[in-house]
Amino acid sequence: MKTHTLKLSAVICGMAVSLAACTSNTKTTTTTDSTIIDSTAAAGLKPAGPAPEWGKTIKPEMQTVIEKLASYGDKPIETLSATDARKNHTPTDAVMDLVKQNNITIPTPKVDTMGKDIDVSGGKIHLRVYTPKEGKGPYPLIVYYHGGGFVIANLDVYNASAQGLAEQVGAVVVSVAYRLAPENKFPTAHNDAFAAYEWAVKNAVSLKADPAKIAVVGESAGGNLAANVSIMARDKHIMIPVHEVLVYPIAQSDMNTESYKMYEKAKPLNKAMMGWFTEKYLTTMIEAQNPKISLVNANLKGLPPTTIITAEIDPLHDDGVMLADKLKAAGVKVDNKNYEGVTHEFFGMAILVPEAKAAQAYAADQLKAAFK
Repeated sequence: MKTHTLKLSAVICGMAVSLAACTSNTKTTTTTDSTIIDSTAAAGLKPAGPAPEWGKTIKPEMQTVIEKLASYGDKPIETLSATDARKNHTPTDAVMDLVKQNNITIPTPKVDTMGKDIDVSGGKIHLRVYTPKEGKGPYPLIVYYHGGGFVIANLDVYNASAQGLAEQVGAVVVSVAYRLAPENKFPTAHNDAFAAYEWAVKNAVSLKADPAKIAVVGESAGGNLAANVSIMARDKHIMIPVHEVLVYPIAQSDMNTESYKMYEKAKPLNKAMMGWFTEKYLTTMIEAQNPKISLVNANLKGLPPTTIITAEIDPLHDDGVMLADKLKAAGVKVDNKNYEGVTHEFFGMAILVPEAKAAQAYAADQLKAAFK
């Protein structure tokens, strides 16, 4: 969930399921390379040391990424200002450095990208639009929200997830750079998320997308935002997404769940960081009980079919499980899957971590089925 201004264009390359290459904010015309490199190309990666105390079941590929991240020697996020925390290395940096060091090939992207600024209440936000190079459309449309605890990270850090979904599903993906805290307190990110969804609904046709086939996807804080977008669409009586994919979403405010206790010191997300994120985004801790933050307290009836993905070694594991149970109790169709031996942030690491490749494929299959 850390963020960092990515120094090399290679760093914003995909770790996507299709393992696509670099994208940018401008339209690209690179021809499609049909070569797909399986994540088993990274099968030779071996961790340098024993499994960490906080994650004895960690998979070797996942551990290698965590070791690389630790090697940068960054100060713990919870000890930093937001400005300094955004300068820390990210799991994306670790993955891309490992890719480079091990001469793993990243194929050419199967999407074009362009940037778009839109007006929102009190300012502007940036969107990155991924459009498949293959086919003529209209394509399905996915509005994607990145993670980072509402405080850090950006579109580059989560490029792999957005690009992977666009390529796997054959959909236009609109990735949303909502405004971050503490410069923009709660509920700014939530309002920006919904404004971006409204824009996507209204502009679907101009994006070569089908306005009747729109889904939302988010990771971590972005998973919280995606669920809130569905709730707000229902309450404001505009088109509800046909599906939502929530990847290890922030779904409640109790930091004493079993997974918070078990993985209190996990990496790259731990309990102290979650407290830091909460303090930075909220004006008062009372707001943590707001249904927008604690989704388990929200009215979840009438929401679209939902896919929830969790990681075993993650303080937020139980958040996803609790939300799945609450959605089911509200009559919502839910498919949920947990991935063993991986940590928070694994979803975008398909170029190295087999479980990430499997999770992206699962999410893509769920979305394709919803779009039929």
